[in-house]
Amino acid sequence: MSQACTDMTSYVSTRFLIISDTHGDDLIHKPAGKFDVAIHCGDLTEESKLEEFKTSLNLMLEIDAPLKLVIAGNHDFSMDAPILLDKLKDHTTSEDAALVKKVYGDAGEARALFETDKCKAAGLVFLDEGTYTFTLANGACLSVYASPYTASSSCTWGFQYRSKEEHGWIIPPDTDVVITHSPPKGVLDYTDSRNRAGSPSLFAAIARVKPKMHCFGHIHEAWGAKLVAWRETLSEAPSHFTDIDNDRSSPIESLAGLRVRKFDAPGVIAEKKAKVEEYDLQGCCEIRERVDPGKTLFVNAAIEGPEEGVQQHPWVVEIDLPRSIA
Repeated sequence: MSQACTDMTSYVSTRFLIISDTHGDDLIHKPAGKFDVAIHCGDLTEESKLEEFKTSLNLMLEIDAPLKLVIAGNHDFSMDAPILLDKLKDHTTSEDAALVKKVYGDAGEARALFETDKCKAAGLVFLDEGTYTFTLANGACLSVYASPYTASSSCTWGFQYRSKEEHGWIIPPDTDVVITHSPPKGVLDYTDSRNRAGSPSLFAAIARVKPKMHCFGHIHEAWGAKLVAWRETLSEAPSHFTDIDNDRSSPIESLAGLRVRKFDAPGVIAEKKAKVEEYDLQGCCEIRERVDPGKTLFVNAAIEGPEEGVQQHPWVVEIDLPRSIA
């Protein structure tokens, strides 16, 4: 972030609404009020169909926020032209081709839905991998790094790289917010099969830069938030084993903290149910913890739940950003 665009002695409280993995569905839980920035961390669709993109687009346009940032995820393969063309190559008859075009569109057609004059007027910006700086309506300056990429052994979905090769996450110093579809390895990436599904190289990049917030999705069952404090001296190859100061870090919320378990005591059950009722009433899970220097707020904002018709809550976060002097 250019020091010329910000007053580093003055800060503006900035309110974010964060979602991910809506998979072509509208939100069941809708927080009321106005936000400074709304973020969708990818997987706008389930099957990458145009109608699903339109649903997710309308979802974003309905949010009362002057800036709306959107990235793709692995399910959004029709936005990844080489993958789309590869998936469509077996549809050789004219009838098949016409049907496929109607459902998925041509290469670039899904992306174009998010780049209309209506979207621009609503402050919606579709982000490719890279770095962006925004002067917000509230007077803050926001520096963002975005990337839709996730690891895969087969690379048959959108925006994927081979797990053994890892990925180059070129995150500049002084980045405020990192938006990725992939989680970092070791933070809010634990799967039901008890594996860490996040990216080691992404964790290392985040540890070196220490942004105020890193939001993502992809691993639905790892929905949650955690405020991480970093060790003063990082390892040569940072990892979640060695470079998080666990004594000063604090979990904020997770599915384990909300789901009633078989052996939960009555008091624990009552506490969990009360929290869910509160989040249902608010339409979100709100984070009030202060993010001091040397800490990063991690948010897994995956909305799609474990069962049909069940959704997890969106996140509302307030972060102090430097005031713009532009």
